Amino acid sequence: MSSVSGLENVIAAQTKLSHVDGQAGELIIAGYPLEELAPNATYEQSLYLLWNGVLPNPQQLNELKENLRQHLDLPEITRYVLKEAARAKLPPMDALRMAISTLAVVDLQPQSDSLEANRNRAILIVAKAPVIVGNYWRLRQGQEMLAPNPELGQAGQFLYLVHGKEPDPEFVRALDTYWSTVIDHGLNASTFTARVITSTLSDIFSAITGAIGALKGPLHGGAPGPALDMVFEIGTPEQAEPHLRQKLVDGARLMGFGHRIYKVRDPRADVLAAAAERLFERAGDRSLYDLARSVEQTALKLLEEFKPGRHLETNVEFYTALVLHGIGLKPDLFSAVFAVGRMGGWIAHVFEQLEHNRLIRPQSEYVGPTGRTWSNSSAV
Repeated sequence: MSSVSGLENVIAAQTKLSHVDGQAGELIIAGYPLEELAPNATYEQSLYLLWNGVLPNPQQLNELKENLRQHLDLPEITRYVLKEAARAKLPPMDALRMAISTLAVVDLQPQSDSLEANRNRAILIVAKAPVIVGNYWRLRQGQEMLAPNPELGQAGQFLYLVHGKEPDPEFVRALDTYWSTVIDHGLNASTFTARVITSTLSDIFSAITGAIGALKGPLHGGAPGPALDMVFEIGTPEQAEPHLRQKLVDGARLMGFGHRIYKVRDPRADVLAAAAERLFERAGDRSLYDLARSVEQTALKLLEEFKPGRHLETNVEFYTALVLHGIGLKPDLFSAVFAVGRMGGWIAHVFEQLEHNRLIRPQSEYVGPTGRTWSNSSAV
């Protein structure tokens, strides 16, 4: 097996967007430690930061919001695709992937590859993504699609469409924090996919569609739902140790723990744990948060007992599940909600790739047979 299998530790790009240090448990977003940015920023502020390198002043933020407001409505072909996907009962990630590719029909400058044209396409995609996922969820529940509410921001818009009513401000704050937490995370598989497609000078719709396809894979997008299922199965703090101990004895994996990159606690877990505490304290059932904390502490203790030195710490999935459940979302929707948040980061990487573009074309190491000769008998 090659020493670069999976391209681990291979530097494939330089970026100013985010820095991941798995040994230190650090995530920096455009210069800001995640712990400072995500609890305070709206998604629009995080978006502007990644696209422009600085946080927006009030006028710049209002201009961004106004640009997004102007592009909320879905084209007829997008609505048709969503309805057909719902009829086929496809998962939300499939519907999002197909719907994003249809947005090329409203590209105002289809023949232009200018920065302005790509910025306009980026606004189109980001504005419509929450509307696509929110309305697709409605269709999957047998409900009619709703017209977007232009008075709401990205997070509020999504919650309004899913729940069909004005969102609780605490729900909006929690979703803003979540989306700002997951907006970018180094050169992960979906981001790399977007950059590879962009490097061919293909269009941004193709790059984002490809990124969604990469994120859909369970080895990348993960499965936050099972982490919450485990908490519900346990039920009470007293049951945490016997339940988790039996799982480990049986060789089962504890969902929400361990990460390929982070060898200490995932900083995103800390941010989302604090967001969950605020959410459940102010607009939910505090006992569920307390149960999750108890399960987490017991799991960490047992993981060190059963797998000493493996550094299997809490990852982003554990508290993702708790936050998204707390704002009234079902596990089937979790991956698509993650994708909507990551959309801004993917697009920032598209911009960065285009700025200093070179076709991404790594080499492969041939390990097959050699020295074969052709004969007529071998072709029969």
